[in-house]
This record gives sequence, C-alpha cells and structure tokens, in this order.
Amino acid sequence: MNPRNSPKRPSTDDAQVRPQADIADIEPTVRQLLKQLGENPDRNGLRETPRRVAKALTYLTQGYHQDIDTLLNDALFPIQYDEMVIVKDIDFYSLCEHHLLPFFGKCHVGYIPRKQVVGLSKVPRIVDMFSRRLQVQERLTVQIAHTIQEKLNPHGVGVVMEARHLCMSMRGVEKQNTVAVTSERLGVFRKQQQTRDEFLRLLRNQR
Repeated sequence: MNPRNSPKRPSTDDAQVRPQADIADIEPTVRQLLKQLGENPDRNGLRETPRRVAKALTYLTQGYHQDIDTLLNDALFPIQYDEMVIVKDIDFYSLCEHHLLPFFGKCHVGYIPRKQVVGLSKVPRIVDMFSRRLQVQERLTVQIAHTIQEKLNPHGVGVVMEARHLCMSMRGVEKQNTVAVTSERLGVFRKQQQTRDEFLRLLRNQR
C-alpha cells in the first residue's frame, strides 16, 4: 500500500449482516455439481455429501450473519492505559473468494488505547467474524484494522496477517511453502516509525 495515500475504509457492502443461507437450498446445488464433475451423488460414499458440504459452507461463511456490536457485547472498558496492547498468534481460517479454497495462518493485532480497551477474547472474535466469509487476505487485514479503529477509537491500530493459500499450493504454481504477509496500519502506527518498530519488535519476541 502506498504510504502517501490514506487507507480506504472497507465497503459497507462487505461488512453488512446478510440473511442466513438455508442448508436445504444449497444441497441441490452441491448435488448438481457432483454430477457435473462426473460423479454419482447416489453412490454410498456421496449420499450425504450435499448436506455435509452445505453445512460446512454455512459454517465457514457465518461471518456474513454476525453483527459487530452484538459480538462486542459492550465489552469496552474505560482505563487509564496508553501503552501498546498486542494479541498475537491468533489462528484463522478463511476461504479464498477466487477459488473457494482455504487460506489459513496467524493474525497479530496491536493497538494503543485512548480511553478504553476491549476484552481480550473479543479480538480473536473480530478476526473470526471477518475470516468466516469469502475473502482475499488484503481486504481481511483492512477490515479487522478499521473495525477496531472505529469501535475503540484508539491512538492507532496495527494488524499483520501471515497465511498459506491452498489455491497456490494445490493448483496454479503449486508452491507448498509460500507464506503471504499483509499489514494495515492506522493512526500512530502509520505516522510514527518508532511505534511501528515497537510493534514489529514485540511480534518477533518469543516466536
């Protein structure tokens, strides 16, 4: 991202709560897909596959149906603390929107409170909310950072994500050991080199 340009906020279309998909509506589509792939969906091993796939997909995309304010549940606490808070090594799993194949890895989140902090368990929940959608890693990183900035109004936020993409290892270039790293910096994390350096140094410690 060009540091001279202000980061764009995530589209509200990407963040809106959407109606829950009906598993029964997805099953026929999966069944038809199996046929198009040359399989017999009525054979013993595949009879329950359409339902299993429908249930798996609704679970893996449940983030569309979650509301951020409900998720936070007022877990914002006033506190006189102005040093960095970091929650790192958050496991996440998501689906690439280009091939519907998984990408997964670690997310690291840091922020400097202004007048309040969020319950620590809420940070991984925010990561999960945006991960459990059809995604690209770059947008996922931005959405997490901007949501924390909007809801906490801290002095700044930094997010780093490291992920392996099965669309690169199972197909295409077929590189099994490639890791994609993305970051988003807001507020003092963008403006102050010292803050960025501290954030990255703390991420490297004990890893």
